[in-house]
Amino acid sequence: MTLPSSAKTLIIGGGIIGCSTAYHLAQMGEEVVLLEKAALTSGSTWHAAGLVGQLRSNANITQLLGYSIDLYNRLEAETGLATGWKMNGGLRLACNQERWTEVKRQATTAHSFGLDMQLLTPQEAQDLWPLMDISDIVGAAFLPTDGQASPSDITQALAKGARAKGAVIHENTPVTEILTERGKMVGVRTAAGDIACEKLVLCCGQWTRDLARTIGVTVPLVSVEHQYMLTEAFGVPSDLPTLRDPDRLTYYKEEVGGLVMGGYEPNGIPWAKSGIPDPFDFQLLESNFDHFEQLVELALPRVPKLEEVGVKQLINGPESFTPDGNFILGEAPEMANVFVGAGFNAFGIAAGGGAGMALAEWVAKGAPPYDMWPVDIRRFGRPHTDTDWVRTRTLEAYGKHYTMAWPSEEHESGRPCRRSPLYDRLKASGAVFGEKLGWERPNWFAAPGEEARDIYTFDQPNWHAPVGRDHKAAREAAVLFDQSSFAKFILQGPDAEEALQWIAANRVDKPVGAIIYTQMLNDRGGIECDLTCVRTGHDSYYIVTGTGFATHDFDWIRRNIPAGLNAQLVDVTSSNAVLALFGPRARDILSAVTTADVSDAAQPFATARRIGIAGCPVLALRITYVGELGWELHLPTEYALTVYDALHAAGATHGLRNAGYRAIETLRLEKGYRAWASDIGPDHTPDEAGLGWAVKMKSNIPFKGREAVAAQREAGVKKILATFTASGDTILSGRETIYRNGTRCGWLSSGGYGHTLGQSIGMGYVRATEPIDRDYVLSGDYELEVATERVPAQVTLSPLYDPGMDRVRG
Repeated sequence: MTLPSSAKTLIIGGGIIGCSTAYHLAQMGEEVVLLEKAALTSGSTWHAAGLVGQLRSNANITQLLGYSIDLYNRLEAETGLATGWKMNGGLRLACNQERWTEVKRQATTAHSFGLDMQLLTPQEAQDLWPLMDISDIVGAAFLPTDGQASPSDITQALAKGARAKGAVIHENTPVTEILTERGKMVGVRTAAGDIACEKLVLCCGQWTRDLARTIGVTVPLVSVEHQYMLTEAFGVPSDLPTLRDPDRLTYYKEEVGGLVMGGYEPNGIPWAKSGIPDPFDFQLLESNFDHFEQLVELALPRVPKLEEVGVKQLINGPESFTPDGNFILGEAPEMANVFVGAGFNAFGIAAGGGAGMALAEWVAKGAPPYDMWPVDIRRFGRPHTDTDWVRTRTLEAYGKHYTMAWPSEEHESGRPCRRSPLYDRLKASGAVFGEKLGWERPNWFAAPGEEARDIYTFDQPNWHAPVGRDHKAAREAAVLFDQSSFAKFILQGPDAEEALQWIAANRVDKPVGAIIYTQMLNDRGGIECDLTCVRTGHDSYYIVTGTGFATHDFDWIRRNIPAGLNAQLVDVTSSNAVLALFGPRARDILSAVTTADVSDAAQPFATARRIGIAGCPVLALRITYVGELGWELHLPTEYALTVYDALHAAGATHGLRNAGYRAIETLRLEKGYRAWASDIGPDHTPDEAGLGWAVKMKSNIPFKGREAVAAQREAGVKKILATFTASGDTILSGRETIYRNGTRCGWLSSGGYGHTLGQSIGMGYVRATEPIDRDYVLSGDYELEVATERVPAQVTLSPLYDPGMDRVRG
C-alpha cells in the first residue's frame, strides 16, 4: 500500500496507545495515519503482563481506567477479534496494620470515585484465591470490575476498529526524521517518502524520548528491565482474580492454567543507557534469574505451590517508566501540534483504552475531555531535561511501585537539585526540606533535640507539633517563608494589557502598582491557572504562580496571547528570590528595615511598591496566602541572604521565626484559600469554587471562557466547594468520601489540621444531579468516610478563620 503524501493527524507507534488513539480519532471521523517501524505491538506491548486495575489516587485517572474496562468489554463484539479480556476481579492484600490502614484508605477513595471495593477477611480472600497461604494476612480488598487482558489481541482489535472507520495503518515504516520549518512541525520523513501533517502524535514507548528530543521536546522517561515468570500449567482456574501482594512486592495472574508472577524490586535495573539498539523488535532481554530471585523468595511463602511447578519462561522486557510513576499525555509545550502518549510505567494495558480516548480528544478538540493534570506533560520542568537526573528519580519511583504510599511522602533521589541562596542557612536552622520540580523547599523546622527528618505514618506525624509552632507564630507574631521557588513571569509589550485582559478572568486594566488575583479559564469555564498579576508599568505585568505549575502556566499564557498582539512572555523564575513575611508583627519588622512607608494608608492590601532593604531593590507585594497581614518580597537572587539577615535581625524582638510549606498548608485551610490541582482546576469553574467574585462579568470586556461562565450562571451550578471540619482525633488528608443526609455526594479535595482551631479541616465539592445553591449545601447533615469509618462533620461556606478579612487588611 502506497504511503499517503499528507495526513491531518499522523501517529508514530503501533503499540496499544498508538492504536487506541488511532481508533478513537477514527471513531470521531478524523483523518488519521499510523506508522509503525516494525509490526504492531512489537515494542513493549506484546510482552506486557496484562493486568488491568482501575483505582488511582486521582478521580479522573480512575475514570480513565474505568473507560478502558468499558471499552474492552465491548471491543470483541464490535470488531470480531478476541481480546483475552476477563473481568475476573482484583485482590489486594495487607500483611500488617499500616498496610491495612492504607488499604482501607484506598477503599474509601474507591467509594469516593464510585467503585465497589470490598474489604475481606483473610479467609474470604483465600476463598477467592485458594492457592495462597494467608497466615500473615490482616485483610484484603477486592475490586470485582478489575481484570486481565491479552495485550497483543486488544491492540489488534483496536487497529481493526480504527481501520474500519477509515484510519490508515502502515507497518514496517520507520520514521527517520520529524520535519520542521521555521520552528514549526510540518511532517515526517520515512524511507518510502515524506508525509506532511497538521498534527503529530508520538506514541513510541521507550523510543519516544529520543525522537522527541530531535525537535527540542522533552519527554522524561527511561527504560527499566521488568521481569515476570510464567509457570507450567497446574490447573489454575481461568477465572482466578488478579492478585497484588504489595508487602511482598509481587503480583499474580492466571495464564493458560498456570500463573504469571512478577513484581517491582527496590533495585531496578536501567536499560539502554547509551541508546536503544536497532533493531529491537519483538525482542526480550536475557533472563536475569539472580536478580529475580529476591521476588521468588518473597513469593514462595505466599504461593507454596510455586516450589513444585516448573517455570516455563522468565520474561525480561524493558518498559518505559517516568520520574513520578504516572504516564505522559498532552501537547508538547515546546512545539505546537506535537502530542505525546508515552511512559506508561507497566500499566499501559490498563490505561490504553482511556489514554487513547483522552489523547484523541486532545488532538481533535484542542483539550482533553477532563482535567488530566496528574499525567499532563506540562507537569515537568527544567530538571527533567537531564536524562541522568530523570533516570535516578525514575529508579526510585520504580522501586516504590508497591511500597507504602505515605501521606506527604517525599522523593529522596536526585537531591538537592535546585536550591535557593538560603538553602544552607535554613538547613543549619533545622529545615526539613521537600522537593517540587527540583526545588528544595523547607517543609518544617526541627527544634534542637528533634529529629530533623520526616517519619511517615498514617497517624499524627512527627512534624505535627513543629508545624503547629510555625502556625502559632504566623497567627500571633511573624514568620518568614522562603518561597523563591515560585514561578515568575514578565508579560510585556505595547499590547500586554489587551492580551492579559483576554486571558485573565478578572480585570487587569488597573493602575500601576495594583495586584490582581485572577483565574484563567478554558472554553468550558474551567480554571486552567490561578495566579497573581502585578501591574508594574503601562506595558508590563509581573506574574506569580505556584512552583509546580511553571511549565503549565507559562504554556497556557503564551498559547493564548491573541494573534497579532505585541506582547512577550519571559520566565524570570531563577532571577528573583521571594521572602514571604506574614503575621501581625510583619509591619513592625518591615518598617525597621526600610525607610519606605509601609503603613496601610501608604500601601493598602493588594498593592505592590518598590522599596529598599539593606541596599536591595525589593518589589513588595502586600498579599497573603495564610490569612494574615504580610508581604511577599521579590528581590534579585544575589541579595537574598542580605535581606534575610536584615529581616531576622529586626524580627528578633518581635518573635519572628522561619516557617515551612506544611504550615502554609494548615494556615490556608483555616482561611479557606483554594489550591490549584486539588481544590480547583480545569474541571471546576469559578462559581462552583466560590471564586465568582474574581470574574469580570459585570463589565462588557470579552475574555476566554466568558460564554461558559454566562451559561452556567443562567443554568446554575451542580457542585459547590465547601469546607468541612471533623472533631476528635480524625485525620484528614484528602479523598475522604462526603455523605450528605446519608448519600454519597463527593469527596475531599484536600485535608489537614487547623492548629488555631484545634480540629481537622477538609475541602471538597458537594455534588448533585440538579442545580444547587448555598442553602442546599448548608441544610444537609454531613459525614465523612475516613478509612471506611464514617465520622460526623460540620460544613461551612465561609472561611473558618477571620471571615471578615480584618487580619489581612490590618
